[in-house]
Amino acid sequence: MLQRGALLKGHFWPEPVRLLTFEQFGNRTKIEAVGTKTQQFYSCILSADDLALVSVATEKGCDFGARGEAFFLAMEAQRIRYAYQFDPLFAVSVAQVDPLPHQIEAVYHYILRNPRIRFLLADDPGAGKTIMTGLLLKELKYRGLVQRTLIVVPGHLKDQWLREMKERFGETFTVVDRSVINATWGRNVWQEHPQVITSMDFAKQDDVRATLSEVHWDLVVVDEAHKMAAYQYGEKTSRTERYRLGELLSRTSNFLLFLTATPHRGDPENFRLFLDLLQPGLFANTDLLRESVQNADHPLFLRRLKEDLRDFEGRPLFPPRHVATKTYRLSDDEKRLYNAVTEYVEKSYNKALAAEK
Repeated sequence: MLQRGALLKGHFWPEPVRLLTFEQFGNRTKIEAVGTKTQQFYSCILSADDLALVSVATEKGCDFGARGEAFFLAMEAQRIRYAYQFDPLFAVSVAQVDPLPHQIEAVYHYILRNPRIRFLLADDPGAGKTIMTGLLLKELKYRGLVQRTLIVVPGHLKDQWLREMKERFGETFTVVDRSVINATWGRNVWQEHPQVITSMDFAKQDDVRATLSEVHWDLVVVDEAHKMAAYQYGEKTSRTERYRLGELLSRTSNFLLFLTATPHRGDPENFRLFLDLLQPGLFANTDLLRESVQNADHPLFLRRLKEDLRDFEGRPLFPPRHVATKTYRLSDDEKRLYNAVTEYVEKSYNKALAAEK
């Protein structure tokens, strides 16, 4: 006779179950049980032949005879998994950084409060956007929200990002460039590495974009993101190759973080198209965007000047800036040089860039 609370095994359930109730109706038996692993509820009616296939399992007792190191690691994993719920600045506690007030404010009071992070961090140079990115990455990983991360940067900053992510946050990234692509011909290298750093001008190339389009990322970070520019000429929108890369990354990522110190080029339409990469269609026109900026209720971006940044004692982090226009006269030779450089930029610079491609 089965007893309530017995541990049962059988092919009727994908896991061992704990018996809750059983009732007999002639030669049929109704069993209600709950899975020991998933806590799923099971209810089934078994014939006498089916019931013969059910066996009572013997529970294994805990004698604490396992390896202590394995037990410690398992408990530590559980502690880390839930630690962020009790430590509001958990990433700060485990990283090799001493963040400043504005960095904590940006990560914990602005970015992390978004249910789906699509954000532009546009602080002045020197604010520590790399540190804020590392803190965000750690927090999202501890919450189990991010496993695959792509960081897109200017080519000369790849090694700097690689070093700072490793030294400050213990995060190991793989740099993917043309040599890596060529060495892994026939494979999609983006799928083989969970954390990747690459160059913006490399990733924008047609063949590279094609391979990137097959991959999904939990988090994409773009440094110097203002280079992903598009321009409106009447009814026509001109998209640069970098902007097309931004459109691709916006489609293939869950969380998207843009970093730049110069988000606005004095062209409201250019800025609106730039924000479209984060949240397409949020601002239908420049008037809505201008109103949002004036009311300081914009949900997509945060910008703070050097004059706004303070330490924990309230002291300015940077000396005050005094801007003045200095006039000077060019000599004849300087004028000829200036005119020659201007002519080159206007007529030949774009041709030289096209030839390099």
